[in-house]
Amino acid sequence: MPVYEYECPAHGPFEDVRAMADYRRPQACPDCGEASPRVLLTAAALGTVATGVRAAHALNERAAHAPRTSAELRHGKGCGCCGGSTKKSNTITSAHGAKTFPGQRPWMISH
Repeated sequence: MPVYEYECPAHGPFEDVRAMADYRRPQACPDCGEASPRVLLTAAALGTVATGVRAAHALNERAAHAPRTSAELRHGKGCGCCGGSTKKSNTITSAHGAKTFPGQRPWMISH
């Protein structure tokens, strides 16, 4: 149910949760009980979402009932993201945990 704003002549503005069918009817002031008319004091809160976020939500909603499997993605045998990769890593880890990348740029940082 939506929140509507009302204004009592004696006690000022107040809010109340009412059914949409009752939006035109006055509401009793919580302090004095006098019937107070509905007023528009603040702008309507419209939900706006960035285009990328909206697209991601739409994609999730479409895939919620039947998520795609890796077989449907048509990745080749031994792809790096699906596991079972036979590619050898170029990273060398020392005994104290430091990583080096022989043949790579020296300024590259590991994750």
